Amino acid sequence: MIGLPIGQLQIEKPGGSDQCVASNGFCPEWIVDNIDRYWTPLLEHVYLTIAPVVIGFAISMVLAILAHRRRWLTGPIIATTGIFFAIPSVAAFFLLQPITGLGYTTAMVALVSYTLLIIFRNITTGLRNVPAETRDAALGQGLTERQVLFRVELPMAIPEIMAGLRIATSTTVGLAALAVFAGAGGLGREILIDERFKSNVVVAGGLAVLLAAAFDLLILAAQRAITPWQRAGR
Repeated sequence: MIGLPIGQLQIEKPGGSDQCVASNGFCPEWIVDNIDRYWTPLLEHVYLTIAPVVIGFAISMVLAILAHRRRWLTGPIIATTGIFFAIPSVAAFFLLQPITGLGYTTAMVALVSYTLLIIFRNITTGLRNVPAETRDAALGQGLTERQVLFRVELPMAIPEIMAGLRIATSTTVGLAALAVFAGAGGLGREILIDERFKSNVVVAGGLAVLLAAAFDLLILAAQRAITPWQRAGR
């Protein structure tokens, strides 16, 4: 029975785990025997989370730096990324299919678009929260505008930037479960196989929750590692 889709499970004997499967119940024995079926979907889900967040972070950083230097760009960028964010996720997957087809490309385009507004707003907020006197002091010491950005403003904006990254990552973990409608797999595929089977829903959904928590802890640890001055201040 290991690795078979839910619909192909064969009931070999009355009672016990097989009866539990037949009644779509919660079957701990079945979970233990079939846990290996979730590793590939879990790895796909990890990819569907990390890749869009990394791409979205890179795009948002570039846009945020441009908007920080040219304040008039902030409104149009927020409006555009806000439109992307407002599109229902399932609808986005289906709308993109005539252009990008089924598969990871469609999922990536949609998932990246949902990260842009969150990360962009947090980066710009962090940069603009840097005290003016701090920036003036850096310029007074002879730093160029570029040096002030990378040596003063961005380091001081790290807490807000990482907060946006945490929100975007958690959101993407959830949205990636719907990437199955784009033909991209992930843990959502396991739920879609038979959403009535309680064991399947509990394991696939539980793994998604644990994945979101793990990413959140990793980002928090990274923030602590790159902001030693905050620990020193406390």
